[in-house]
Amino acid sequence: MGTRTRASLSFGLRAGRAMRYLRAMVGLTQTGLTETAAWKDLVAHARELDGERIDALLARDPGRATRWVREVAGLRVDLAKHRATEQTLTLLVALAEARGLPAAIARMFAGERINATEGRAVLHVALRNRSGRPVEVDGVDVMPEVRAVLDAMRAFAREVRDGTLRGARGDRFADVVNVGIGGSDLGPMMVCEALHPHWIDGPIRPHFVSNVDPAHLGRTLHGLRPETTLFVVASKTFTTQETLANARAARAWLVDALGEGAVGAHFAAVSTNHEEVGKFGISRERTFGFWDWVGGRYSLWSAIGLPIALAIGFEGFEALLAGAHEVDEHLRTAPLAENVPALLALLGVWYANFLGAESWAVLPYAQALHRLPAWLQQGDMESNGKSVDLQGHSIDDYTTGPIVWGEPGTNGQHAFYQLLHQGTRLVPVDFLAALQPDWPREGTPEPLATMLRDQHLLLLSNVIAQAEALMVGKSLSAARRELEAQGLSPDEVARLAPHKVFEGNRPSTTITFDRLDPRTLGALLALYEHRIFAQGVIWGVNSFDQWGVELGKQLAKTVEAELRGSASASEHDASTEALIAEVRRASR
Repeated sequence: MGTRTRASLSFGLRAGRAMRYLRAMVGLTQTGLTETAAWKDLVAHARELDGERIDALLARDPGRATRWVREVAGLRVDLAKHRATEQTLTLLVALAEARGLPAAIARMFAGERINATEGRAVLHVALRNRSGRPVEVDGVDVMPEVRAVLDAMRAFAREVRDGTLRGARGDRFADVVNVGIGGSDLGPMMVCEALHPHWIDGPIRPHFVSNVDPAHLGRTLHGLRPETTLFVVASKTFTTQETLANARAARAWLVDALGEGAVGAHFAAVSTNHEEVGKFGISRERTFGFWDWVGGRYSLWSAIGLPIALAIGFEGFEALLAGAHEVDEHLRTAPLAENVPALLALLGVWYANFLGAESWAVLPYAQALHRLPAWLQQGDMESNGKSVDLQGHSIDDYTTGPIVWGEPGTNGQHAFYQLLHQGTRLVPVDFLAALQPDWPREGTPEPLATMLRDQHLLLLSNVIAQAEALMVGKSLSAARRELEAQGLSPDEVARLAPHKVFEGNRPSTTITFDRLDPRTLGALLALYEHRIFAQGVIWGVNSFDQWGVELGKQLAKTVEAELRGSASASEHDASTEALIAEVRRASR
């Protein structure tokens, strides 16, 4: 590992205090990752496995198909189709032990400040703690405050839904518009989309505005009635540029229709900045707080999830929390060899660091989960897209977070599966599928209900077949036989056969569950959150800060002022200066 220091890690903390956090942080030793015996054993093992095929492993050991399945919280996680043996898992678990993963898990649940660069605890697990156990930060149990916010959310959601809380002119609310960005948007939006069949009848339709592009807010408000629209402004600091721009525009839309006095009745906030929230016109009673130990991308379990509670009811929101808590308890108590989030993390490390995979595809065969890959992009890439370790050293000799991408179901098959099957890159895949369909719902007329059930079987046949096809592939001889059976000439067979070869031996995890209900979704999301955390421990990075998002935002403030006519505050490169000039000309 490199030894040069890129940046100070104090960030406003006293140097001694910062170093205490760093020394306590996950996996931090004086020995570089690639210098450990566990790492070197895996390098040698990867060479030994070179050329080994997954289908051959299954053929030699059919029992692998059951032994390599793990179950947690209603999720069946099939690991049998991986380029890995029992020895691989043993060596990966040894790496996790060497990097201090069990201790890191314990420190997180103990409320230690494992977000070392910011000196913060990391306790999204406290938000969904259903055990009754205290969770302490600096000796203070945070659970009373967590329960108080949950009680306030429960009361607010109930009163909006039953009509106790109404708009300025006495109308019941029909639409709630969440105004946020990043974790204040991706999480609650993804969950509301996924749980659409669980929206409670009696219209509270959730909408989400995040992009500062005026088209996003404009299209969302088009067709809504100010009298029946409730806004939730989600910003911890109430200073997020994009969120405040959209919130102010939404406020102007409301005031134009209903007057200044309507703001208090039609706006709520999720924030800790009561002063700025009050200036906006939102009362303390309609402001829901959270804590500095809740990271944005881990915040859907907090008051950021208020739109979820409004859409599916607070009981549904609690079921979401309960599913996540079940996985939390599994992470906390299961040995590494049986710990599902840890195993998923370790297999990801195996592909990224020992087999050269640069990306990871998440492919939900469930239209309801169409926003899951986007949520995971933020969760993983913002957490582990780091090139500096916890000691401030440049990471020069191994890679960290993968590129995360994906699309739902059979849509992807007609888009990018060509690359998955025949491309030159190795892309590990997660397939996700519900065994029972969301549709038809009760009251769906026949014969549509029968056709929808039949389509679900078609969907499941595709996910099973794709996992098999990635693994087994198609040999040149098989391609030749196939073409010969079609009656092609020998010359045509020779010409076309190479194009029909599938290398196979491409790994995948298949995660199945009975139905996509709130509890199951909560478990699935927690599984992925902890996968990300465990990988950060192995790589020795802080998975809970995101300094990389700051520079562009800082520069944008300077550029914005210049676009609005201010004198240039700083020198730019020639390309940037030309773009600024072009926008100025277009804006005249």
